[in-house]
Amino acid sequence: MQLKGDNLVCSRGGREVFAGLNFNLPGGEALVVTGRNGAGKSSLLRVIAGLVHLAGGRLELEGGEPDASIAEQAHYVGHQDAVKPSLTVGENLAFWAKYLGAGAQAVEAALQAVDLARLINMPAAYLSAGQRRRLSIARLAAAPRPLWLLDEPTSALDVQSQERLAGLMRGHLAGGGMIVAAAHGPIGLERARELKIGPA
Repeated sequence: MQLKGDNLVCSRGGREVFAGLNFNLPGGEALVVTGRNGAGKSSLLRVIAGLVHLAGGRLELEGGEPDASIAEQAHYVGHQDAVKPSLTVGENLAFWAKYLGAGAQAVEAALQAVDLARLINMPAAYLSAGQRRRLSIARLAAAPRPLWLLDEPTSALDVQSQERLAGLMRGHLAGGGMIVAAAHGPIGLERARELKIGPA
């Protein structure tokens, strides 16, 4: 399996964000997208996730499910944590697990993976920014998808939580998965490829 982008063009609000973007990401590898603020890092992830229209070029996931879109085979974790404050930690993840086609038994294991199992009955409104981020990341563990799209994945995470995330990412890659991450610095993957967008 591999994700390929050929001569990609993205336009938003009448402005060309990037053009002529090319990459080839095989299974088992990670691509870290870097560049200045506003260069289009987040826009690239949103294009791959199907949230922003691709203005030009070709994007394909070779070896994936032929009848499923790239978005249906990907997890997208953006800047905003998809957490409903009035639901408990467990209820939030149970919703996403069901929506993404995972069983209820996946919830507790995923919360263990991000060290939130002890807070399973706590309303999400009381979580810190880092805990909310970890709850969003728990979706990655709850429902397998070959492609992870992560926008500043270490944002708001303390050192221990960053190490847990790195362990999840390494496990995903070891199983043949792929990761595309937008970041300003290291994300804990030593051999990740880099795709720089925009001027130096």
